[in-house]
Amino acid sequence: MYQKPVSITLAEATRKLEYYCAYQDRCHKEVEAKLNTYNLIPEAKDKILLHLMEHNFLNEERFAKSFARGKFKTKHWGKNRIVRELKFRNISSFLIKIALQEIPEEDYLQSLHTLASKKLAQITESNIFKKKKKLADYLLYRGWETQLVYDKINELTS
Repeated sequence: MYQKPVSITLAEATRKLEYYCAYQDRCHKEVEAKLNTYNLIPEAKDKILLHLMEHNFLNEERFAKSFARGKFKTKHWGKNRIVRELKFRNISSFLIKIALQEIPEEDYLQSLHTLASKKLAQITESNIFKKKKKLADYLLYRGWETQLVYDKINELTS
């Protein structure tokens, strides 16, 4: 059954979006999508976005940095995957470059080694070439750079 969207006041929408942004860092794209669920005129949407930016509820640089750190630490994504996901969220190339600086190079390489070693131990394939391909596919899907992946595979399987 179809329900007509409920109209809310500007103050209510602002309060709800302040909570939405305070709960977790958000990008403009996510906030605009949330705004579109409310039945507001474009001027009200612009006013709310401006309010959120002025009061530091909405900050693209902070979002990009926390996104990069979080996805690297929790999901062990490589830089390519992080860049792809940030671009999908319409984050500028300048901010993406800043966000990637949040990942220490030593931790990055150590994470690749740990991830590759664990996955290699899990692959039960007896053919060494198929085993290498499965490992490479896994690491490339997770966004690790091609040269790093092949260097690591050669290091672990030699």
